[in-house]
Amino acid sequence: MEAGKELFAIYSRKSKFTGKGESIGNQIELCRQYISAHYGESFADSAWVYEDEGFSGGNLERPQFKAMMQEAKKKRFTAVVCYRLDRISRNIGDFANLIEELNELHISFISIKEQFDTSSPMGRAMMYIASVFSQLERETIAERIRDNMLELSKSGRWLGGNTPTGYTSESVSSVTIDGKMKKAFKLKLIQEEAKLVRLIFEKFLETGSLTQTETYLIQNGHKTKYGRQFSRFAIKGILTNPVYMAADQEAYEYLLEKKVDLFAEKEAFNGSHGVIAYNRTLQKAGKTHEIKDMEEWIVAVGKHEGVVSGSMWVRVQRLLDQNKSKNYRKPRSNVALLSGILFCGCCGDYMRPKLSPRYNDQGEQIYSYLCTMKEKSRMKCCKMKNVNGNMLDQMVLEEIRRISEDYDEFQTQLSRSKKAVKDSGQELEWDISRLNEELKNMEGEIAGLVASLGKAGGTGAEGYIIKQIDDLHKRREEINQQILTLSQAAGSSELTGPEFQLLKQTLSSFRNVVDLMDVRQKRAAVRTFVDKVIWDGENVHLYLFGSEDPKPPKPQGDSSK
Repeated sequence: MEAGKELFAIYSRKSKFTGKGESIGNQIELCRQYISAHYGESFADSAWVYEDEGFSGGNLERPQFKAMMQEAKKKRFTAVVCYRLDRISRNIGDFANLIEELNELHISFISIKEQFDTSSPMGRAMMYIASVFSQLERETIAERIRDNMLELSKSGRWLGGNTPTGYTSESVSSVTIDGKMKKAFKLKLIQEEAKLVRLIFEKFLETGSLTQTETYLIQNGHKTKYGRQFSRFAIKGILTNPVYMAADQEAYEYLLEKKVDLFAEKEAFNGSHGVIAYNRTLQKAGKTHEIKDMEEWIVAVGKHEGVVSGSMWVRVQRLLDQNKSKNYRKPRSNVALLSGILFCGCCGDYMRPKLSPRYNDQGEQIYSYLCTMKEKSRMKCCKMKNVNGNMLDQMVLEEIRRISEDYDEFQTQLSRSKKAVKDSGQELEWDISRLNEELKNMEGEIAGLVASLGKAGGTGAEGYIIKQIDDLHKRREEINQQILTLSQAAGSSELTGPEFQLLKQTLSSFRNVVDLMDVRQKRAAVRTFVDKVIWDGENVHLYLFGSEDPKPPKPQGDSSK
């Protein structure tokens, strides 16, 4: 690089939960010193700074890193400087792609600890070699955690977390290899919940359908341990959890067939205890946990009692495999305008559009709205009449058109819309405050676990503590991302003058342009002004943003047809 033409970006990252390593502030100061020594103090002072604190180096899903790359594409700087290579990434694939992307943008990468500079071919080669060792270190740590899981599986213990339906966690004492007493946990059966689990297995085998099992549970008033209605997702989660399977000979043969890492002798599968699986889920920050392939599971005989026989659990798995091509898919429609904002006046559930193969005189596909609870329960929990969707959507459009023609009501609705946006901003601020409080509490938990880790080194408890720290760290990353998203939303919640004028213009011109809009544009226009719509079986009630009372649209004929 030629001195005098450079603009620098400094990137720093720290996984705070480790309790060691350079602080964010120290990393930035060392990078400034490097830039000052090699290129001049003015360049160090003017450098762009990006900081990600509390984020893992396992991937590039970090808010400030993403912001830096967006600025890189705009050519805001010509070099990225970091204190150490692994501050960017420990993953060789991510790192190689990053270097390639920076090269295409003609941006150099400098790591001051390793003295690497990608502006030279030798620097690029050395950078790749170092990244290989970083990934090797990461994989070694992962292998050590897996070894700890194997050690823990000898005891068949419950490692913590949310207990599955049918069980509670109870503390027991065990003895470590070095003779020290420590606490461990096992699952204890809750008879009433276990009866419900057995019922779910029986009904699924009887009907062969998640949907019909869901309908049965709703019709008979059965709810989850958290008091919610059972969904197909929740039912499948129970049916596929091996914790309910008795460790008998059928279970043993099936697990061998699936090539799991079986950490128990055949003689232990005598039916007196249940199966427990470790390393079963793949946890990603901000995403639903994924179930790993069975070949990656570490399976042992637990200390708990099984709920269903091995043969029943295996039959359920085979039936689920057969039904994979028939999975429930949420119906979608490009015709209906009120999907997501139309509710049933009887049970309060959503009403979804149901298309018919017929068309009306205007060439529009005919559809109706039906209550999803009515559909799921087969009319047992709700008997709300369906409503003509074409007519209901037209009534709502006419009501919005009428508002735009009434000057006084027009001004009132504009004020309500503006207030509703402002109120939503206040709610966002409350959510951010709550999440920050949760982060503060989590810091104390992590600090306590880190202290315990130092005392548990070399014992079976080490892997358990590491897993807890890792889970908390992932949760913290999720919270940080939520706070970032909410902060961005809160910052844009206030309507600026131009935005308010745009809203005013949209509403005032609605009556003239609505007939020229396509379905997507009409749907967007409705959501600009309408908070929710309720169908009570005879009349439709329209809630505009900021309104306290429902506004019934003027009738357009018999809307219940």
